[in-house]
Amino acid sequence: MTAPEAESLRARPAPRRRSPWRTQAPVVAVVAAGGALGATARYAFALAWPTPPGGFPWTTFWTNVTGCAVIGVFMVLITDVWAAHRLVRPFFGTGVLGGYTTFSTYAVDIQKLADGGHPRTALACLAATLLAALAAVWAASAAARFLLTRRQR
Repeated sequence: MTAPEAESLRARPAPRRRSPWRTQAPVVAVVAAGGALGATARYAFALAWPTPPGGFPWTTFWTNVTGCAVIGVFMVLITDVWAAHRLVRPFFGTGVLGGYTTFSTYAVDIQKLADGGHPRTALACLAATLLAALAAVWAASAAARFLLTRRQR
């Protein structure tokens, strides 16, 4: 190596690294904004269709099932159809749909039913929600893929 080449290598400053907070702040912000939207929608549904004491929690059930179906379609769209901006998945997938679906309320509903002397309804809720949510993700993603491949022909 000649002297001018060695000199030019030493003269370059090291690239500055961005702080982890600076790179994660937009992600945290969109997850929070999306979560607020999703949780507001879920709360509005719960107010519109309250569950009577001891009754099957249909509002929680359908919220979880529809949210799982939407995430099935959403994941197909952002992985197979178009390259989404890096904040779309955190905003909509984690934020909106994470705030909309409510598996914590699902667990509380089951506990209330069991404690309230309705073990059969609690067990039905436990199994039906889990099976329907998983089936909704699978069916919605399969349907979205089918429709996309059919449309491309």
